[in-house]
Amino acid sequence: MKKLLATATLSLALLAFGNVHAIEAGGVNFADQTKVGGSDLVANGAGMRKKLFIKVYAMALYLPSKQGDADAAIGARGAKRINIQLLRDLSAQQFVDALNEGVAENHSATELAALKERLKQFSDAMLSVGEAKSGSVVQLDWLPETGTRLTVNGQQRGRDIAGEDFYGALLKIWLGRKPVQDDLKSALLGRG
Repeated sequence: MKKLLATATLSLALLAFGNVHAIEAGGVNFADQTKVGGSDLVANGAGMRKKLFIKVYAMALYLPSKQGDADAAIGARGAKRINIQLLRDLSAQQFVDALNEGVAENHSATELAALKERLKQFSDAMLSVGEAKSGSVVQLDWLPETGTRLTVNGQQRGRDIAGEDFYGALLKIWLGRKPVQDDLKSALLGRG
């Protein structure tokens, strides 16, 4: 009986310990660490995007080291990951429209002109998905050797997009001067 009780106690302790190493947002658990390319990254923060009262997606930001400042997070050297899990069905067009709006809100006309071709390349890759169901996972990775990589449900979409400025433009959707949602920005910076 003592052995059984000790085993049960140890199992519960291990389960509890395992939960300490995950962050939760919108009912989704994100790992506290991940690997992108050959780099180990840590979860900087996680939050949920809501539109009115509708839960749209939960997301986590992974960086080489924790950053509490938006500019430091955007400018962090090395690999990065935005991990998004949809909480409702979305068409690829809805996703693209929201991303383009977020980029436009945080860039001047001159900056947008410099991003135009790459935004089209990214939009075309996203549109190839068609529709993303609730539970779908979208990852936006920055790989310093090759560029921004779009992965949907474990499948790479399109080619990697060159230029760290492009990945920074994507990050500004959530971390820029006019983020898509203020409390989501705070959560991704570990303040929420």
